[in-house]
Formats: sequence, structure tokens, C-alpha cells
Amino acid sequence: MKLPKVRELIEAIKALIVGPYTSKFPKEPHQPHPNFRGQPKFNQNKCVGCLACEEVCPVEAIDHQDMIPAQGGTAKRVMIHYTDTCIFCGQCEAACIADHSGIKLSTDWELSFFDRKKSYETIEKELQLCEICGTVIAGKDHLKWISEKIGELTYSNPTLYQTRLADLGILDPNIVSALKDRGRSDRFKILCARCRRETTLTTKSQ
Repeated sequence: MKLPKVRELIEAIKALIVGPYTSKFPKEPHQPHPNFRGQPKFNQNKCVGCLACEEVCPVEAIDHQDMIPAQGGTAKRVMIHYTDTCIFCGQCEAACIADHSGIKLSTDWELSFFDRKKSYETIEKELQLCEICGTVIAGKDHLKWISEKIGELTYSNPTLYQTRLADLGILDPNIVSALKDRGRSDRFKILCARCRRETTLTTKSQ
């Protein structure tokens, strides 16, 4: 008869004293290890909608949709994470510019579902549009994050400081609505890069 190895005997004694390695799931909820890589989850308060996580995802499990209403309303960016595609590699958390807290790996491991159409999660972030052409500049939280990072240099860029003043509630809306000459005054609006360049060239030619 083949005798057990010393390691096997030690493991057997440990199992008798400490208990079995396996949990009592489903009778009792399973508690995964703190370092377990579970489903990544967005944090509504931390995420700035910068799309860094989407750029680095190796399996394209993160996507977004920009919802821009035809007339009025609030433009929003819907951030989407597809659970059934995700490989839980953690690249999204590693690339997150918001202190790696906009999206984080959780310890959620029981992710079975019957309807594959429900295998995703979403959050919404408000967008900032160009005041001339209406194209998407960035998420408002993203612009706020940039202004906080660069400090007083914010005041060298009208798009950043106008967005910051609007966030603080001290931007006079009458100033924005009155400036419609597509010239020098337009340079003090919240503009995309193309419109910023065009207003700069127009100002120089005047």
C-alpha cells in the first residue's frame, strides 16, 4: 500500500482542526478573499466619464453612448459595462484617472443570469457641448477634474474656466446669450477645439 506523503498528512490534520477549505454555499453566503477579482463596478460619484477604461479594455467590455437631445434637455453620456464579455483583468481600474475609483473590481462572484440582455450595468454622466456647433467636448465632471488638477492654469482656457464658473453657480447666463458675433467675444464661450480655432482665426482677421 502506498503511504501518504508528509504534506498530505499535514493538510489532513489542518482540515480536522481548522475545518474544510470549501464553504457551505448555497446554505451560507460565500465570502470571497479580499483580493478576489470580481465584477468591475462604476462609481457614480467618482467616475468622470473620460473613457480611459474603455480605451484600455482588451475585450471591449466597456462602451459608451452619447445621448444628445434634438431640442433642449440635458446631454448625457451612458457608460456601459458588459459583464458577459468582461475577463476581470483590472485594466479599467488601473487606468482610471479618478484615483482608480471611477470603476473598481468588486468581490461579486455569483454572476449567473438567465437573460443575457441583462448582463450589463450603466451609469450616466452629464456632457458639456460646444456652444457654437453643439458637438461633445467632454463630460462636465471630466472638465471639472482637469480644472482641479491644473489649478490656476484653468484661467488660461475659457472652456475650462467658464465650465468651472458654471459649476460654482456664478456664471452670468446673460453674458453667454448676448455674444453671438462669431468673433472676439466668442472666444469666451465654451467651445470645442475646431470652433476655438475658427474663432481665433476670425479674430485675427478682423
